[in-house]
Amino acid sequence: MTHKITSPTLVVMSLLLAAILSTSCDDVKTNSSSPGSPSTQSTPAPSPKTGIEADLAYVRKGQYTYVWVFSRKDGKPLDGNDGAFLKTNAPQVVDWVTSDPGKKYVVAGTNFDLAKGNLELLKKRFNVEDYTGK
Repeated sequence: MTHKITSPTLVVMSLLLAAILSTSCDDVKTNSSSPGSPSTQSTPAPSPKTGIEADLAYVRKGQYTYVWVFSRKDGKPLDGNDGAFLKTNAPQVVDWVTSDPGKKYVVAGTNFDLAKGNLELLKKRFNVEDYTGK
């Protein structure tokens, strides 16, 4: 008893075979280097930014014109009163960021020059560092 293969079945089988062969015959490169050929050296991935570096990078991605860092003069962590004071006296700041577990600083991003606002008042209570353009 012979089986007759129909034309559509033959086309499907041919396409399937072509697909299998095309995916299994990729040019595979090995890591072994032969003498005389340059060896590939991988550069280590940069370590992820943490703390203030990560916060500064986050604010800079916001493309703010001015970036400021505020911390308490006594070195203690910022508290709710400090946050309220900053938000009240620097209402032009769009982004306040901190990931420091002790919240010893806050990074501020704004398009307003705080020197034309209440910067001097803020400097009386906080250490203020200008990271604009740094």
